[in-house]
Amino acid sequence: MKQISSRFSIAVHVLILLAVSPKECTGDFLAASVNTNPVIIRRIMGMLKKAGLVDVRAGVGGASLRKEPSQITLLDVYRAVQVIEEGQLFNFHDNPNPNCPVGRNIESALRAELTEAQSAMERRLAQVTVDQLISRFQ
Repeated sequence: MKQISSRFSIAVHVLILLAVSPKECTGDFLAASVNTNPVIIRRIMGMLKKAGLVDVRAGVGGASLRKEPSQITLLDVYRAVQVIEEGQLFNFHDNPNPNCPVGRNIESALRAELTEAQSAMERRLAQVTVDQLISRFQ
């Protein structure tokens, strides 16, 4: 089963650290907290920077949020780190048998349901901010 990329949870982790411990947030500090390779942190930071969520300073300058935590939603993060391919959370299997009544109709029968499920998830992510998550740690 294909899951949503772990980039999403790592990016949220990083944004919370930048919000609560901005002075300590070097690449090594972030990598140690996430317990991953600094290369992965740099890649995710690049995505967050491109999305306008963080500023990154070269060298050991660290990083900072470009928006208040109350202005960053989980949907912003989800979109920034491209957790899904081509904007579609659900993919269909390739080449179902067109001679089978199920095979030739499965995609059209499911498409609307899966699109609505993705929309519901995205609406939920849009309702939760980084600030709200931070409050759960205190």
